[in-house]
Amino acid sequence: MADTAGARFDKLVDIMRALRAPDGCPWDREQTLTSLRPFVLEETYEVLEAIESGSPANLREELGDYLYEMVFLAQISEEAGDFSIADAIDTVCEKLVRRHPHVFAPEERDTSITTDEVNQRWETIKAGERAEAGRDVTRPKTTLSGVPKTLPSLLRAYEISARAAAVGFDWARPADVVDKIEEEVAEVRREVESGATGDLSRTEEEMGDMLFAIANLSRKLGIEPEAALRRANEKFTHRFDAVEQAFVTRGRALQDATLEEMEDEWQRVKGLS
Repeated sequence: MADTAGARFDKLVDIMRALRAPDGCPWDREQTLTSLRPFVLEETYEVLEAIESGSPANLREELGDYLYEMVFLAQISEEAGDFSIADAIDTVCEKLVRRHPHVFAPEERDTSITTDEVNQRWETIKAGERAEAGRDVTRPKTTLSGVPKTLPSLLRAYEISARAAAVGFDWARPADVVDKIEEEVAEVRREVESGATGDLSRTEEEMGDMLFAIANLSRKLGIEPEAALRRANEKFTHRFDAVEQAFVTRGRALQDATLEEMEDEWQRVKGLS
């Protein structure tokens, strides 16, 4: 049936093959896995922005663009004789079935399982897969080796701590992580109060430890830190823009205002939001 999702996906694959064909588009033919990396990253963030916009139309468009990048990468890989988009789909289907035994394994089916139990089982199964892969000398893996280095650092810290927690290396309670953050804040404070100048490597190290601890607390609380920070960025931007506009309305440039005046306006704007 031409109207099924599968038929529409096949159409996208056919379009991609036509673009990469000898008589297709010169730009598409020139692309490589490496050259597509920035486009994949850009589309990822545009999908996130569409989700946060709350617009179904925007999300529909951006998901289509994101899917196009995946098909593009798979087409290049197929031309190299590595794998096809069908192989990639098979791989993710097998993985999803394997990691959801409470849904797909009759002997383990469990409709009473909680979300926390699902997450714990998911990480345990992943840890087992990594351990099994680690026994393959052709592609040795460790608990943390699968965390992409290209992830934003805050998200990577979250993923690293999740992998470590899956094998039991974790704080018992969120409050314990708060204690760790307070310890790291105290160490940063000591560096600041020491008046260190020039070589800031020690201060940078302490800042890194503090941020890593904050990412751990996010994980313990079930909060994705990148999303939380994006929202904080947007909130600050919205309020700061409102402060600036308030001064412009009065015929003043923001840089001409005193810190006290800006703070007063900030508190006013904050009270309205």
